[in-house]
Amino acid sequence: MRKRFICIVFSVATLAAVVLTAGCTETETTRPTRFEPGPLGAVTLEADEPIRIRTLLSVTVAPTLGAVSQRGAEFAVEDMGLIHGRRVRLGDPVDTSCSPAGGRAGAGGIVGDPQVAGVIGTNCSAAAVAASPVISEAGLLMISPSNTSPRLTSDLSGNANPDYHPGYFRVSSNDLHQARALSDFVYNELELRSVATLHDGDAYTSALVEAFADAFAEVGGEVPVQAEIAKGETDMTEVLTEFAAAGPDAVFFPLFVNEGTAFAAQARAFDGLEGTTLISAAALLVSSFLATPQSEGMYFAGPEADFSSNVNELTGRSGQQVLDAFADRHGGFPESPYWAHAYDATTMLLAAIRSVAVEVGDRLYIDRARLRRAVRATDISGLVGTASCDDFGDCGTGRMNIYHHTDTSITDVSRLRVVYVYSPS
Repeated sequence: MRKRFICIVFSVATLAAVVLTAGCTETETTRPTRFEPGPLGAVTLEADEPIRIRTLLSVTVAPTLGAVSQRGAEFAVEDMGLIHGRRVRLGDPVDTSCSPAGGRAGAGGIVGDPQVAGVIGTNCSAAAVAASPVISEAGLLMISPSNTSPRLTSDLSGNANPDYHPGYFRVSSNDLHQARALSDFVYNELELRSVATLHDGDAYTSALVEAFADAFAEVGGEVPVQAEIAKGETDMTEVLTEFAAAGPDAVFFPLFVNEGTAFAAQARAFDGLEGTTLISAAALLVSSFLATPQSEGMYFAGPEADFSSNVNELTGRSGQQVLDAFADRHGGFPESPYWAHAYDATTMLLAAIRSVAVEVGDRLYIDRARLRRAVRATDISGLVGTASCDDFGDCGTGRMNIYHHTDTSITDVSRLRVVYVYSPS
């Protein structure tokens, strides 16, 4: 801890007394001589050891999300520079396979390393449901760039949801916001009255369609069919037959790329669904899907994507500067908007580490309980906007866009046409 003191000397005779009084300020840097860890313990780093954080991401399933998150975190580490004179080591991403089993196993491996100060992840809510309790019980914290399931935090009315655990935070916004945005747009802007829904049973897709059904009913809409497919299923004949029989105005299917691509392609050619509006969400809002012919004409609910003019106050870097660096290093634009969320999440974590770390001799201590409190107290201007955390780990802006994709040559999400903007009151 460093303190600067300024002495006010009233006379030569009182100089010695003034220097020794508590009212004086030190003229040189002082450090504590001992450290007492809090109830969750502390990370202890010896002289010259780097600060270690890890990423827990989707690598083999939904790889676009994992890649942009890892790269966003890497740029943030570089831009934050040294923390207490030490390098920050990020390491390779730990794969969750976008599944509960993968999330649990990945988190278990990370918490086995006592020098890990914090985690950036996960990408998928299904993985977070299993990873969050492991991270929490170990006393660590995790900040997600792209989890959105309400189950992981709260109902936005002051009540924790079943899968909330202390130590879990996210920069992405709670899907209750997306459900409200989409229901208002569909009912009042598109003037559609019936929407069938489809999910694959995981914590993200099932919670989102449930939230949408509730919000749509509140504005007067109807959900005639709520269908479910299995992960990995690509023959959609049975569910499409059910939808065609119900005759909805639209189908909302917030699936991932594998299942979502198959569903969209088959729905386009299915008898009885020719005029049905297709709507999806952020898991399909990636360049690889936007390039497919079945994506043309679809609507997407998702986060804001144009961050070029925003500035992260912790690094002083604008979104455009990070995008330029991304293009120079990786040869193009990020294929998902969550690169910015990962950048902000990483800077939040590193800023909190910088604020709570204590140097004693050659050692650096990072108290885990204090670190959680520092992240919870975050209120910064980031690339995605103001990141301010509530009591349940929701730190996102809540703002949502509805995009209309009409040209498959446009695969940069930030260039898609925005037809509706939602901001929580």
